[in-house]
Parts: sequence; C-alpha cells; structure tokens
Amino acid sequence: MRLADGIAAVSVADAIRASVSYDQLRAFDGSLYWLETRPDAGGVATLTRWRRDEGTRDISPEGFDVTNDVHAYGGGSFAVADGALWCVGAGGLYRSRRHGGQLELASPASLGDLTVGDGELLAVRETERGDELVAVPLTGSPRLRAVTAGRGFLSAPRPGPGLLAWSAWGERDMPWDACELWVASYSSQGHIERAVKVAGGRDESAVEPRWGPDGSLYFVSDRGGWWNLFRWDGCEVDAVAPIAGECAAEPWELGYASYAFLDDGRIVVAVQEGPRHRLVLVDLQGSVRPVELPYTSIKPYLATQGTTVALIGSSPTAAPQVALVHLADDEPQVEVLAKSEHAELSGAQVSTPTELRVHAAGGREVSALVYPPTGSTADWRAPVIVRAHPGPTASCLLRLDWQVQFFTSRGFAVVDVDYLGSTGYGRTYRESLYGRWGLDDVDDCAAVASHLLAAGRALPGRIFIRGASAGGYTALHAVARNGPFAAATAVSAIVDPDRWAETVPRFQRAHALRLRGGAGRVRASAVQRHVLFIHGTADDVAVVEDVQVLADQLAAREVSYRLLLLSGVGHYVATSAGAGTALEAELAHYRAVMTTIATS
Repeated sequence: MRLADGIAAVSVADAIRASVSYDQLRAFDGSLYWLETRPDAGGVATLTRWRRDEGTRDISPEGFDVTNDVHAYGGGSFAVADGALWCVGAGGLYRSRRHGGQLELASPASLGDLTVGDGELLAVRETERGDELVAVPLTGSPRLRAVTAGRGFLSAPRPGPGLLAWSAWGERDMPWDACELWVASYSSQGHIERAVKVAGGRDESAVEPRWGPDGSLYFVSDRGGWWNLFRWDGCEVDAVAPIAGECAAEPWELGYASYAFLDDGRIVVAVQEGPRHRLVLVDLQGSVRPVELPYTSIKPYLATQGTTVALIGSSPTAAPQVALVHLADDEPQVEVLAKSEHAELSGAQVSTPTELRVHAAGGREVSALVYPPTGSTADWRAPVIVRAHPGPTASCLLRLDWQVQFFTSRGFAVVDVDYLGSTGYGRTYRESLYGRWGLDDVDDCAAVASHLLAAGRALPGRIFIRGASAGGYTALHAVARNGPFAAATAVSAIVDPDRWAETVPRFQRAHALRLRGGAGRVRASAVQRHVLFIHGTADDVAVVEDVQVLADQLAAREVSYRLLLLSGVGHYVATSAGAGTALEAELAHYRAVMTTIATS
C-alpha cells in the first residue's frame, strides 16, 4: 500500500514482525544471554545465547516461555551456573544440565530474580503471606531452602564475600516509594545472621544492590531527589557520582541492572533524563564522562565483559537491538549482535520525533515526543493520536517503534506524553500524581493536544487519545469530560481504582491505593466520545469484567463504542498474538470516527 505522496505504508504484518522485544540481558561464563519476545511467534519469551565462536542461537526449547509471575511482572527468569541452565516457565523451575539439553523440572515453585550464589541458586518466591528468599543447591537434589522471609516484598538477593545483600519493602509501599537495603552474614547451606539495614526508609527508595570489585556494596538511592549511585564500605554510605538524572529504572520487574563494573575499575551507568537515556562512565575518583553512542534509549540490563559493556539500545531510527560497546579506547566501538528482522522495512522512510515542552495546569511543564506524518513537510497538519503511557510511573521512550510508524505512514501524527507521575524527572514529579490520578494526567495530555491545535498542527475534531493499562484509564477519563479529544482507545484499561485495588495482584495493591482519590471510577454517564476497548480475556492485572460492565453501561446509553476481546491474551497486548488484530481495529476506529464527523 502506498499513500498519495508515494510514502509506503507500514503493513500490520511488518509492524508486528519488527516489534521484537529484548530483555534480561546477562553475562555468564564468557557468553551473553537474553530473552527475545517475538509477537509473530505468539509472544513467547525465548532464551538466546551469543558466543564469539558460534554467534547467536536459541537455547530454550521451541514454544517454551521463559518467564515467571513473581510480583506479577516477573524478571530474573534464568541463570547459568557451572554450564547448567536454570530457568523458570510454566510449571516452575527447570534445569538443563548442558546447553541445548532437555529441560527437567527441578521444583514446582515459581521463582524470580535468579542469582548464582555460593554453590546454590538464590531466588525470590512470592506467596500471599509474604516473600521469601530461597536457595536451591546447584548439584544433587534441588530442594528449596528458605534463607529469609518477610510479610512484605523482597528482591535482589546479591551474594558477596560471606555476605548477602537484598532489598525489602512493605505491603503498603511500592519499591519506588520506600525500599530498604539490607545486608547479613551468609554462607552456603546456612541461614543469614546479624542483618543490618544499610539504606532506605519511608522517604527513600534504595534499589539495585551489587557488590563491587573493591568489596564495597553499591546501590542506587533517591535520597537526594534522583536515583543516584552510592557505595557502602561496611561502615559509611557515600555518594559515588551525583547526577541530575535517574541512574535506575522504576523497578516494575526483578533483575534490573542499570549499572555494571568494568575490569579497569570504572563503572558504566545508564542515566535517564526525561525521555532520553545516555551512557556514562564513572572513574575511581567519581568523575563522570559521557559515552557517545547511537542510542537514545537504553534498557536497564547492562552486562560487562572486561572493558566491554553489552546493552539493549535503540534510537528514533533504530528499533531495539542488542549491542556490544567496546570501551577500552577513547572512541567507543559498537558491535550489533541482534536486531529485529524486518527486511521488508530496511529501506522504509520513518517519522522521527521532535521534543516538545508545554505549560500545563498548575504551572508545570510537560514533555512530549511528536512524530509527524511520515514524509511530511515542516508545516504539516494532520489527525493526531495522543498516547498516554502505562505505569503511570513509566515514561516516553525515544526509540523507533514500528507500531507508531504504522500510523504515521498512514497520515497520522503520534504524540507521546510524559504526564505528571512519569519517571525521568525525579522523585517529586513521580509522586505528584498520587491522589490526582485521572485529573492531572488528563490535563497534561489535553494541554499537549490543545497546544498542537493552537499551533495549527492538529486538525480540529480529529484528535484522539489512546493508552494501555494505567494509560487506558487516563484515555477514558479524557473522553469523560469536555476537551479536545474526539475518541479514545483503551487497551487493557483500568476502569475503577477502588475495585482495581481489590483485584490487582498483591505487588501492585499499594500502588492502586496511593493513586486513587482523584477522578475515581470511569462513569458511563460521563463518557462523551467514541471509545474502542481492546482487552485480553486472560488479563490478570486489569480484569476484563470491569471493561465489560462499562461497555454494557455505554450500550444502555447508546454511546458509540466497540469492545474487542482477545481470547487467551494477557495484559501485554502489543507483544501478544493479538497485536495485529488490535492495530487494525485501532486504525479502523479512528477512520470511522473521522468519517462520522465528516458526514455529520
């Protein structure tokens, strides 16, 4: 398909096939491992290994989904020790005694944050009564042994010389609100003793502990307003390198690694500043030097080998890829190991974003990324799709997204908004949405849309808002009041914060309780515009029944809506087998609304 000006439209099949996700990049025994989630393969997370002498190959069985459901969002789903692969999938913990060998069920327990300790595998096990750190022997009978437990949440078991560090937070907190860092004496086959709190508390999030080559415990804390790197030498805590940026990602998943150590003593750190990421090197004296890279988005999975760091990076013209960055010389060298296979799109023209800052209610400034229609001129005017990201502690990502290009290649502009509550702007900004959800986030999205209208970019009556999960809640409230939006698309949407607090997985209950108190439940009586609901029937984060009830209420009021249910699909529609169907339905939704407006 080609548009009138000759721009080739990105097909649904190509957009989905190119939307490969790379996650959980780790280094073991001179090899690199990561998970590849391929939408055209049903969204199964496949474990991939790279070695210099053999290149890249899949090492998990075909169709085996390497994933866990600890804290609902999983993470840290595999580890390699003494040549044996340990991974988590449906049914529990599996072990393969050699690479490419048959996986054997080692334990029916679902574990996360797998870490190799002293002769044993350490992991997090979640129950409704609380979390446990458990250990599994690397040899012999894989019997689970509890190391420590708590009524709240635990993560990041990180063994050091005779010591074990871990993170902990309470049932009424999220890890980005109040997270403590603990250290205790530890030895294989024993329990921990003499536990000491190193950092964290009611107003501090201390995350990502890791033992450095100097024997000190490093971690990231937001005690100064930004997540920055700190070091504990056994007596005192010192700041390593103060930076006005986030040196950690919001810990939705287990196993993040936002910094890592090089053999020469330097520390490599991924820093987020608004929608941009950059890589920096911190030397022994704490001096910070930026690393020039072709990437503007870096996932929180850094892995080092010698003076080389492996990362998952992307940019407005490069979809996420796995790369090695060689840092031995002053000029870093980038070696790409894996990237989305999209031969049909290799020569496609793409829309690259401009960064926009808009004043919103309350005098705050809101950042947005504006993707104009593909191939447009400087004075473009177009229908606009405003996207409210999920989370709502997530953020816009400055990277190539082929599902965005699907719309820009069809004449739409797409706008990503970092509304209040987003990560990348410090602790205060992140917390400010508590009790204001459905109000300030909607104001920020509307302010960006209104700015584009006033600037002559957006076409009146052709501005849409879409969001997934928490962003779906924002989108629904945006069409439940007067504003610039003609229609909404709500994917895996949260509808009622109070009910969500009862049905949401244990990990996120505190989040639901802190966010609510703003706009409240989305009321059918207030919805004024067309709505498309897209929801997976197997969604265990935002249950489908809430959306079905709202849809029935809209039907009773004869409000225009469509409900697309994706059978067997969970919370992540964009990487599921239903992603193509969802894209086509969303495009048809906007076109139908524009046709209705044009003929009315």
